[in-house]
Amino acid sequence: MAQELMELLTNAKAWPFEEARRLQKKLNNKLPQKGYVLFETGYGPSGLPHIGTFGEVARTTMVRFAFEQLTGMPTKLIAFSDDMDGLRKVPTNIPNQELLAGSLDMPLTKVPDPFGTHDSFGGHNNARLQAFLDSYGFDYEFYSATKCYQSGLFDEALMRVLACYEDIMGVILPTLGSERQQTYSPFLPISPTSGKVLQVPMKAWDAKAGTVTFDDEDGAEVTQPVTGGHCKLQWKPDWAMRWHALDVDYEMAGKDLIPSIELGQRIAKILGPSAPLNFVYELFLDQNGEKISKSKGNGISIEEWLTYASPESLSLFMYQAPRKAKRLHFDIIPKMADDYNAHLEKFSDQEPAQQLENPVWYIHRASPPDAGQPVSFSMLINLVSASNASNPDLLWGYITAYAPGVTRESHPKMDDLVAYAMAYYRDFVAPKKSFRLPNDAERAALTDLREALSALPKDAAAEDIQTAIFTVGKAHQYDPLRAWFGTIYECLLGQTEGPRMGSFVKLYGIGPMTGLIDEALKRQA
Repeated sequence: MAQELMELLTNAKAWPFEEARRLQKKLNNKLPQKGYVLFETGYGPSGLPHIGTFGEVARTTMVRFAFEQLTGMPTKLIAFSDDMDGLRKVPTNIPNQELLAGSLDMPLTKVPDPFGTHDSFGGHNNARLQAFLDSYGFDYEFYSATKCYQSGLFDEALMRVLACYEDIMGVILPTLGSERQQTYSPFLPISPTSGKVLQVPMKAWDAKAGTVTFDDEDGAEVTQPVTGGHCKLQWKPDWAMRWHALDVDYEMAGKDLIPSIELGQRIAKILGPSAPLNFVYELFLDQNGEKISKSKGNGISIEEWLTYASPESLSLFMYQAPRKAKRLHFDIIPKMADDYNAHLEKFSDQEPAQQLENPVWYIHRASPPDAGQPVSFSMLINLVSASNASNPDLLWGYITAYAPGVTRESHPKMDDLVAYAMAYYRDFVAPKKSFRLPNDAERAALTDLREALSALPKDAAAEDIQTAIFTVGKAHQYDPLRAWFGTIYECLLGQTEGPRMGSFVKLYGIGPMTGLIDEALKRQA
């Protein structure tokens, strides 16, 4: 049995296993000397945490789990925050922006918190990230760049960077413009007078003494150590130094960072002896097809997604096609919620090899919960729209009539789905809802539809209801038939798209549905 399972894992085509096998090969299937395999994710807390940050942790966790199942090796995941970086500009999506305007170039852990909840802006953003990762149950260790630099954890690696100063400059300078080449240094000294992270050229460096010499903001020449938090590194050499210092084995990054990855790999090899395996994922795009940015705040925040759908639906979005650019906007949420439930329903009936290709295997670490959501998210949104439900009790009346025995107590996830659907309808469907008046031909068709539905038994099956609706549409010569359903959606539901009507009428009820037809026929211009 164990051999059969190993064969399944070895041949699994899902991308987390493809990555796990790549890492296994890089390590020559041997446990590193440190005693574990280290996965890392990086985060720049210059803006509020966003879904891309969560996605990197979620995807890395999926690869990590696949690797553990494949090799049995112990692993560790570090979530690293570059919170010693200087604040280069004030994000546009935060309050009290004037509070930050006076702190430009200060380390993020020295910038005041505009929200007033933590001792610094970096601290606030770090706490926001950790709170969500903790609530989601990720297994990780949080590392703060400020603490790593100031505690001496990076001292040995920083001395190594200083010893390789000229070699590293030889890698970086050709990638810069001529003007930037004159001022660039891998080291960013912390001003002893202002505390700012300075971007100034080095006048001298002494690898033996472990110091750099530069002009401070007031023009005074200063010589200070590169260790103990007196300097940090530019982020590209910083990335490579971190790989070296922590002995990172695997890290993901977005497509826009490919040049930085290549540069980091070269620097890491100078520092020696090895560099991590990298995986490059495509970027998320907003509704306008533009890259999502923390500072711009375009896209969706973690909290916003979880207002309208489950964490599992968000994980599914992250799992799917990581090498493909995807729009990350509110209109994808219903599809992700329903796709997640569809994958969950399939899982128990699948063969083990098929289960390894099912996203819920990775989302739930090989132990997905039982399925059992009798009504889809999209259908619930349409139910809220049709019934004008202002509280979940009304929706539950429809659900229990449609699926006897299903209650809040027996299906708590269904209760969550009801709350999500009501929130989504309130914020995205209701503001756009607009009923179109039917023309004379449409009035005749809707009148016949009312008669056809009224002729059906109250417990008619969804397929029988669907057939009756099709029959009316054909009788009124709708071609294509989707135009008939467009009439139903626009005149009865006040929206341009809608559900499969047979299933919807079964859930909503024939009586309430004929009531919607009556309302549409009574409307006047």
